[in-house]
Amino acid sequence: MPERSISKDDPKQLKALQRGWCLGGSQFREELLAAMHELTGVHHGGEERRETDETWARRLLAEELNGRGNRPRDLALRRKGDAVKVRMARRLRTEATMTLDWIAKELKMGTAGSLANLLRKKK
Repeated sequence: MPERSISKDDPKQLKALQRGWCLGGSQFREELLAAMHELTGVHHGGEERRETDETWARRLLAEELNGRGNRPRDLALRRKGDAVKVRMARRLRTEATMTLDWIAKELKMGTAGSLANLLRKKK
């Protein structure tokens, strides 16, 4: 255990501990993020909320892609205003708290402004 402890003399290690909120492997981190999605409140900091929200949005996106038999790289092959992409963007906008910039980038839909125009159009 002493070998695993963080030295107070090493500012890099100490800063990582002070800024980080999760000590553990990536699977443990994913489980925590999934649990936090339901429990995040106003008392949680911005970094934790952003990471939790992004993880949730990526799960929704993966669910949409898998349900349609697509892969993330297939998004670049479709038109920016493709009806399937617009439906996926609507779901992300409704069920996740990601920005239009983030959604447009992830779905390969151009700019946030053009995505906003597509979302305003009738279904």
